[in-house]
Amino acid sequence: MRKKIHFSFTTKLFGSLLLFSLIILALLQSYIWNTTETNLYRSLGEKAQIQAKELAVVPSLIKYVKEKNTNKIADFIIDIFQQSDASYIVIGDANAHRLFHTANSPLYSPMIGGDNQEVLNGNSSITISEGSLGLALRGKAPIVDQGKVIGIVSVGYMIDDIYAIHLTQFIPFIFFCCFLFFALFIFSFCFSKAIKTQMFNLEPKEIALLVKTQKSIMASIFEGVIAIDLNYKIININQSARNILGIKVSDEALPNHDLSDFIQSTDIFYGEDKETKDLHDHICQFNHIVVIANRIRIIVDDKIQGWVITFRNFDEINLLSMQLTQVTQYVDNLRALRHEHLNWMATLSGLICMKRYDEAQSFIALHSTDNQNNLDFITQHFKVPAVCGLLIGKYSKSHEIGLKLVFDPACQLTALPDLITETEFMSILGNLLDNAFNASLQNNLGDKTIYLYLSDATDEIVIEVSDQGCGIDDSIRDSIFEPGVTSQDTKEHGIGLHLVSTYIKKANGYIIFEDNKPYGTIFSVFIPK
Repeated sequence: MRKKIHFSFTTKLFGSLLLFSLIILALLQSYIWNTTETNLYRSLGEKAQIQAKELAVVPSLIKYVKEKNTNKIADFIIDIFQQSDASYIVIGDANAHRLFHTANSPLYSPMIGGDNQEVLNGNSSITISEGSLGLALRGKAPIVDQGKVIGIVSVGYMIDDIYAIHLTQFIPFIFFCCFLFFALFIFSFCFSKAIKTQMFNLEPKEIALLVKTQKSIMASIFEGVIAIDLNYKIININQSARNILGIKVSDEALPNHDLSDFIQSTDIFYGEDKETKDLHDHICQFNHIVVIANRIRIIVDDKIQGWVITFRNFDEINLLSMQLTQVTQYVDNLRALRHEHLNWMATLSGLICMKRYDEAQSFIALHSTDNQNNLDFITQHFKVPAVCGLLIGKYSKSHEIGLKLVFDPACQLTALPDLITETEFMSILGNLLDNAFNASLQNNLGDKTIYLYLSDATDEIVIEVSDQGCGIDDSIRDSIFEPGVTSQDTKEHGIGLHLVSTYIKKANGYIIFEDNKPYGTIFSVFIPK
């Protein structure tokens, strides 16, 4: 069984364009041929008729025909025939018998063709008839003397001669069509190559499969994905993005909409650096939804053609992150408590081994009282259980790493406002304390004490965390709340203060910082209730 030959799409396209060009050129040639042929027959017929009429009114010819002087007629017509382009000229009498024929046909024989009667009736005519020489286009006119038809003038063009004239006139057009076909051949070839390049050498079936695969991939991505062009028109969007942003517009109507129709202005789309660099893990607000977004440039042939925006609801990510953070904090707190209790037990064991029982009893009472006092202070002044647990853990951690966390006696927290969640508030408080711990450990000259003031006694919640750590370098003071900016190891830090700032702005609050004396920094947060 013979194997079926498969042609590529570009080969089929090239062949189709070439075949179409051939058909068009053939139809054009046929039309031009018929049109020019019709015009040629018309013009030659009229020309033959005019020549016949002009000869029919020449007085000398009328005289010679009336006298049937064939010699005089021959001498007269031969001179005229030599100057004419007609194939032949025939002169006949009133009975349609030849008196002269340029082809030397027998005289007084009948003029054949069947088109003489109308002329004998006094009318000129143009006909195509079969004569003694063959098929010809003939123009005939009557010779009239004193109102009586005495003869016939017939001027003819042989059909073969007309065809030769027509072919001579048509040859330049044939050459032009050949040149046009060659030009169309080159165009079809280049066009097919260009289409092949635009299609990345893929077949339509492969492109269709890619489109279907892309749609499936876009639909399966849990993150929202939006592709936009340089005019901020939406090129593509997946279902997750539609659900997150509440977009109900159909895919067909999307190209008529700007991105601003669905998302309020934000620096991730309209920032000054949008054409020079990409953004990763940028926390921003799409309408009333806080998201973590990425902005990637679409670059084709070293030119930017648009952007792809991927984003995910920050609350979902934050929930997972906080759950993991809480587990980590529980582990850290247990480790701190274990370490501290091991130290206590070692000290207590040593005192008992030395049989210094009174000092051991005093040691137990002292540490129990201190822990109980701090535990009582936290539970009495802070009515949010999660915040209590966070502060107890941070207090134990500070002791473990050689720091001291001091609570202002005026601290109090009854409840959190509606604009901020418990998780977000704990993230603010926890990040501020962790930054204070890290800064204090980096400065050996400062006091190792961190002071915390947290109160909702007024119409706003106030958080103030002060330390005597390394402070904030002047080079990052203006960008301290941007992602990735930190005075610590950039591989592990640079997101905490950005999260703090984002949550505070969401709750319509604000954060400020100032230098502490003699060292360190004071961070102050104000969140309206």
